[in-house]
Amino acid sequence: MIKENQQTTGKLMRFLGQQAWFEPVRRKFWANPDLLMASKATLAIALLAIPFVWAGQSFMAVTLALGALAGALSETDDHPKGRIKSLALKVISFGISSLAVELLRPYPILLGVGLAISTIVFLLIGGLSERYRGVTFGALLVGIYAMLGTEISPAWYWQPILLSGGALFYGLLSLALLFLHPYRLLEEQLARGFIALSDYLNVKASLFPSDEKLQEKIRNQLAIQNVQLVGALDRIKEVLNSYGDSLKDDTPLKPYLRYFMLLQSLHERAASSHERYDLLSSDPANLELLEGIGQTLQQLAMATKQFANSLLTGVPYRHPVSLGWTVNVLNDQLAKSKTDESQPLALLVTNLTRSHRSLLNLREDLQRNLAPRLEKDERNLIQRLKDQLNWNHPRFRHAIRLSLCFLIGFTISESFEVVKGEWIILTSLFVCQPSYSETRRRLFQRILGTLSGVVGGVLIVQILPTVPGQLLLLLAAAFAFFLWLRKKYAVSVIFITIFVLSAFNLIANKGVALMLPRVIDTLIGSALAILTVRLMWPDWQHKRLPGLLAKALTKNTAYFQAIVTEYAQGSTADDLQYRIARREAHRADNALVLAWQDMQVEPRQHQQFRKQAFALTYLNHALLSYLSALGAHRQQQVSTNQALLDLAKETLQTLQKAEPSQLTPNTEEHKHVVNLLQAIRKRILSSEQGVTRQQFTLLYNIADVTAQMLELANLLPQKTGNEV
Repeated sequence: MIKENQQTTGKLMRFLGQQAWFEPVRRKFWANPDLLMASKATLAIALLAIPFVWAGQSFMAVTLALGALAGALSETDDHPKGRIKSLALKVISFGISSLAVELLRPYPILLGVGLAISTIVFLLIGGLSERYRGVTFGALLVGIYAMLGTEISPAWYWQPILLSGGALFYGLLSLALLFLHPYRLLEEQLARGFIALSDYLNVKASLFPSDEKLQEKIRNQLAIQNVQLVGALDRIKEVLNSYGDSLKDDTPLKPYLRYFMLLQSLHERAASSHERYDLLSSDPANLELLEGIGQTLQQLAMATKQFANSLLTGVPYRHPVSLGWTVNVLNDQLAKSKTDESQPLALLVTNLTRSHRSLLNLREDLQRNLAPRLEKDERNLIQRLKDQLNWNHPRFRHAIRLSLCFLIGFTISESFEVVKGEWIILTSLFVCQPSYSETRRRLFQRILGTLSGVVGGVLIVQILPTVPGQLLLLLAAAFAFFLWLRKKYAVSVIFITIFVLSAFNLIANKGVALMLPRVIDTLIGSALAILTVRLMWPDWQHKRLPGLLAKALTKNTAYFQAIVTEYAQGSTADDLQYRIARREAHRADNALVLAWQDMQVEPRQHQQFRKQAFALTYLNHALLSYLSALGAHRQQQVSTNQALLDLAKETLQTLQKAEPSQLTPNTEEHKHVVNLLQAIRKRILSSEQGVTRQQFTLLYNIADVTAQMLELANLLPQKTGNEV
């Protein structure tokens, strides 16, 4: 069926492609996934709302629109078959949630208890998989929408029908578009990954040349950017697994697997560090070569962004000729340089050359029969649920917090008869996050967005007082909301506030009158969210730091072990275990980076070990960069010798001894590290210029950074905090 749809789509596209106006419009929409999503959601809302507003049934129009809105917000990236299952679950859960609200509304105590219990249940079910996470979030959202609409609903059965119907309509529209282009979700996620890589490469280009002060700032930016890139890789893997589970024949999937493998290899090379570039920049003889490396990185960034655009638009990728020229000039320049100081850059130039060739020979690589495997979560649903049912699990804690937050908000609303007090609960849903720092960021974004939306909306309403004007404002606000949702949350809140104002104006011409209660409810809901997270399991970062450091060292050790194995045995066609070890090391590094970021917004009295946290984050990312460099050159087996392997294994043992229970001062271990560094340095000095000497240099840097991390770790409290 999918093949038939593709053939039909191909004919339609060829016909439209003959129209002069069509191609620029098509490229504009397909090249911007956020624009496409906003257009799709707005179209669904418009098709639902316009006929009913025209017929004078504004309540039905708005309720259907809210159902479509919730359906779009809870949509997941699934294969079309998975999307059908997700849509069925969504419609059923939306119906149950809204029906329960309608039936229990006359009994506030039962409704409050039911709200609290269902919140815990929904959040735990959402932890089973990405598909369930979207469905359960939507069910919670629809339940709150139903609470807002019970007073104006003509009968108890209308909201369950309309909210579920709106979600169903949007889901069918989205599903129809997906069947026309079944692999669009994969292409979007891959494109986001290549765009994240492009951003990373642009930041890294700033290192060439650089000074010591500037390098520290850039390294910090790279660590933050790496969080985005690794997150994109994880999302791509999840979508690939979703498609792989749904397809009997995975032949159509192989090109996308190759793109994913390409992205991973480009990331490993991009994340590599071979030397202290600030020290090399201090020599005037290296400046021209370093500037050439910076230019090459910028052009690689442009090439990866161009490839991302190719994935989105379907326009064949054309490798930039200028990049090939730049790489050739860079290699010629390195060959002409005779200084010892410039030789450490040889491996870096090799990395850049290989990245260029990987993109240049992409079509040839796609013809290979290699079908790499992806790691999967082998646990069944029961096991995943059991794993969440303990007090130390972050999702269980978040479920308890949010449930209590809802219960308190509902009690305040009922006890003080707050106007549209359900907005307190709605605000808590969006503001209350798993950690204090995330909640605090979301709090300010929500309040600022709501205030701006109220002021802007009230002013705009005066210009568009008629029913058609209100409907136009509602649709425009919906479009802008989805357009900004993934880019900047605070801006998206402005437009969803305007959407709400327009909706209530359409129903009862009370939108402006309800804006003050909305502001008050937003402030109450935000305060409840931040207080709940502050008082219940706040998990301050200084308590988590020892555990995160221990985990980072453990994952780096596993990555190093995989690298040594590859060097000793030679690279294999299926390097699944190596890729798993590498990704786990990056995830652990990201956790340290995020902990450092989160510490900046925590109360001052909880910002303990702030300097050590920054130093450890910086050093761990440096260690991972050196490991990435060593791993990126694992295929150069001609340079591998026994002395290199022996010293690599000894360095590995140093990392292996850095277990959580052994992060204590150890004079003998310190002497061992010093002796190891001296042994590696002797090998560097006795080796001739070339790849082997540079690999010994990488080993030295790995051992040196490890020693610094162990020394700093001794200054931290020895108990291991919970890793959330």
